[in-house]
Amino acid sequence: MVADRRLRQGRSARTSFVILDAQSIKNTATAENKGYDGGKKISGIKRHLAVDINGFPQAIHITRANITDRDGAIALITLNLEQFKLVRTMMVDSGYTGQNFANEISSLTSAKVIVVKRNELHQFSVIPQRWLIERSFSWLGNYHRLWRNCERKLNTSLMMVSLAFIRLLLKRY
Repeated sequence: MVADRRLRQGRSARTSFVILDAQSIKNTATAENKGYDGGKKISGIKRHLAVDINGFPQAIHITRANITDRDGAIALITLNLEQFKLVRTMMVDSGYTGQNFANEISSLTSAKVIVVKRNELHQFSVIPQRWLIERSFSWLGNYHRLWRNCERKLNTSLMMVSLAFIRLLLKRY
């Protein structure tokens, strides 16, 4: 469905540029799988997402919150290698810094990693192209069931996120 949307825009079906990020989500009492994200002080899960220039998902991976952003991103790419065959550039935030991560990504996909850092002046500014993935996470926030992780299994959480994006794509056709 994402490929059809890209073709209608005159783009190739597969993207050569992705933006990668993770979002920590709190669990409810019914959720079985959870971890603790010490950086954000959240007990729950992490949604790892890779989006194209339109903000539509190229790959989604759900882990416990205690998995680092870098490890989650490598797992996301490893599980979806076919989707990343043509990717040449990957934009990430400062949570993915490190030469080991860049080397691992280039060995898996031959993509160049661009790390976009926030301004050290602590002033709000929109970072070019990074807002696309933040908008994608915001789209998920429009679905009441996805505000928190209510699911017992990680796979069910993945299916709920996928259904939200399918609904969004169908609405936009």
